[in-house]
Amino acid sequence: MVRSFRLYQKKRGNRRTGSKKSGSAGEAVFFGVFFLLGCGGLVVMFATLVIPEWRANHEFARATCTVRGTLIAQKEEAGATLYRPEVDIEYEIDGKTYGTRTYDIHTIRGGGYSTELDDAQAILERFRAGEQYIVHYNPSDPREAVLVRGSIWWVWLSLVVPVSFLLIGGGGLIYRVFTWGKSAERLAAIARKAATLGALTTNGKAAPDFPYVPVPTNVTDSPGTKLAFRLPVAGSPGWALFARLMACLFWNGIVAVFLVIVVRGFLEGSPSWFLAIFVSPFVLIGIGLIVFFLRQLVVTTGIGPTLVEISDQPLHPGGQYRLFLSQTGRLKMNWLELLLVCEEETTYRQGTDTRTETERVCQKPLFRREQLEVAGSRPFEVECQFEVPAGAMHSFKSGHNEIAWKILVKGSPVRWPDFERSFPVIVYPGRNGKSDE
Repeated sequence: MVRSFRLYQKKRGNRRTGSKKSGSAGEAVFFGVFFLLGCGGLVVMFATLVIPEWRANHEFARATCTVRGTLIAQKEEAGATLYRPEVDIEYEIDGKTYGTRTYDIHTIRGGGYSTELDDAQAILERFRAGEQYIVHYNPSDPREAVLVRGSIWWVWLSLVVPVSFLLIGGGGLIYRVFTWGKSAERLAAIARKAATLGALTTNGKAAPDFPYVPVPTNVTDSPGTKLAFRLPVAGSPGWALFARLMACLFWNGIVAVFLVIVVRGFLEGSPSWFLAIFVSPFVLIGIGLIVFFLRQLVVTTGIGPTLVEISDQPLHPGGQYRLFLSQTGRLKMNWLELLLVCEEETTYRQGTDTRTETERVCQKPLFRREQLEVAGSRPFEVECQFEVPAGAMHSFKSGHNEIAWKILVKGSPVRWPDFERSFPVIVYPGRNGKSDE
């Protein structure tokens, strides 16, 4: 009996199998937990920190008080002594006299403690017994009064944590809701419909009526310096590096807030071992992201951008074309080669599984150079001529199948990992067919 909800995924070579339903459910639960944590954390922090500060700054009324005395309150917590300044004041509201010990909004709410005794003493030196000062009190409860108003920077900085959880969880849930229950074919159909919006042109002329042949708009919108068109790189190293940087900053920014709390607790003599143990794996992941980013940064800057230009687009089977390669950087290479590649990708369903198989049906070497050196001030440049195999299948894309042509630039730098950069091209049906020009 075939199970309708698989909890595992298999992979053999280029074949990917797995249960989309279980994966979607798992992601929905993951993002849902993040969203709920963000909502709960935001509500708690607003209720306990932000709203009391805002009310004290905007809603508390003003009056005059007399200082009766000052003292430093103490309490023991986790084996450490904590201190906070308290000012004993007396004030009159609507003919009724009130007395309380206060300083700021955090003091009257039970907080305001720290390990710094000197700071508490310095605060109390500003208030002298018998003298009058301005006090701000809560009109709905005059027993709540503060001598100092304002906002503390760490209160607003701490909101970064729940807001980050809220954005991650909310964004993930929106994506899951949008894609839930839609097959790969349905999503591909939506993407094709969006791609067909607007006027489609090729080389300034109306695109031929090939409904399942990709329109080469994105490969003809950038003119070249040597040849007609500069090809776009699939998965630009610059954008990939930027994405890794953003992920590194985002993750470590969240972890840094917790890390500051942990370190501050240790410095103040009141360590929280539970929080330290909880944060440790996240810190290790953050360090790994930093190392991975720095490695990619060195590799990307060392290898440098790869530029590929072509004499014409779209291409046709049997046609001859020129290709220009420019490789920048500062490195020695064991070899560098150019390839014309055609890959076929097939997506199908088997039971409840969605499978995708990719096969390289054509690979034609265009250029190869052994033992070369790329100087930092002068890129390595080469121009070659190639022919698309006569009778080759044209580019094709549907909900289940895709024929993709591309120019591959592969290199093997000395002391660096091998790299491969892909530049898509479009091959149209033969000129003697329906599209004959």
